[in-house]
Amino acid sequence: MKKRFLEAVATLVGTTIGAGVLGIPYVVAKSGLAVGLLHIIIIGAAVMLVNLLLGEVVLRTKGNHQLTGYAEKYLGKNGKRLMALAMVFGIYGALLAYIIGAGNALNAINPQLTPFFWSIIFFAAASAIVYFGLKAVEESELLLSFLTIAVISIIIVVAANSGRFSAANFTGTSIQNLFVPYGVVLFAFLGAVAIPEMREELGSGKARKLLKRAIILGGLVPIVLYSLFAVAVVGISGAATGQLATVTIGKMLGERMILFANLFAVLAMSTSFIALGLALKEMYVYDYRLKRKTAWALTCFIPLLAFLLGLKNFIAVLGVAGAVAGGIEGILLVAMHIAAKKKKAEVKPEYAINMPRLVAIALAFMFLFGIIYAVITAAKAIAG
Repeated sequence: MKKRFLEAVATLVGTTIGAGVLGIPYVVAKSGLAVGLLHIIIIGAAVMLVNLLLGEVVLRTKGNHQLTGYAEKYLGKNGKRLMALAMVFGIYGALLAYIIGAGNALNAINPQLTPFFWSIIFFAAASAIVYFGLKAVEESELLLSFLTIAVISIIIVVAANSGRFSAANFTGTSIQNLFVPYGVVLFAFLGAVAIPEMREELGSGKARKLLKRAIILGGLVPIVLYSLFAVAVVGISGAATGQLATVTIGKMLGERMILFANLFAVLAMSTSFIALGLALKEMYVYDYRLKRKTAWALTCFIPLLAFLLGLKNFIAVLGVAGAVAGGIEGILLVAMHIAAKKKKAEVKPEYAINMPRLVAIALAFMFLFGIIYAVITAAKAIAG
């Protein structure tokens, strides 16, 4: 039972922690350390609560489903369409962010080529793997996530013990940038798709009672890790913190760290691109009956087109993708839990969340505010 519990925790942590963490130090530096950490703690706690709500829904429902399946069951066809829209928008945003980020990381390793050309090279290699469908790469995502935690931990220790780390580097609160961290931080916490899989890993019987504890522990790990990582990176670079944390770390801590941190960033973004690309391609094939070549083209060339049209701001893409996709998903999961509570449970759940209406309204308002803020900010950036 203990092994199943640890596997379930690892699944949530592995799904949550990805390339999104690389943008957190930048937005924390922009808003100020206190505000940035507050975003991490509040959003992390909100996402944990939403994941607990989903966990109860999963336990109340017979059979195995993914988020779109639960949305259809409790919110109808329109709920399913909205959930699918959120997932597709989020994946496209992530793929675009990885094209941008990988180009910057590779340029830091080898400046002889510009970030643009490195991005094109990265896209060509990653999209080719999505085309041929190397499942082994997708299935190694969990292993890479553990490697991510290890590398981030090493960076935290090295940065904290370097001569460059100083409390003087922590910027004060910026009222103008008060909400800048929101979308990036929310993007970094998204991992609800892991909850149904966690129930399957725990199996039947008494082990199912551990789902609540696994969700809580799996939510606390990213909160702690993101907070320490932000403090470590901003502590060595302050206002000079760049959009991609590994590039900043390399500049501040020397050539060896340039290679170590940015090679890792490229690897993390490569596997994330491939895993998400394969998932989206398969959705187009299985759910929409498209031919595999058409599905591949839709998956890979839409984010490439956005990149070629000028969307090259890593943080802006993460922020919009996180706020919009994460916001829609969050609202739907809260609504799904409310709808499920009104129906008789198909299976008696091992735990129940009796959420006050005021908390539900606060969560929905937070997610809705984030969506509106992201859209308005993006519109201003395009107009400007």
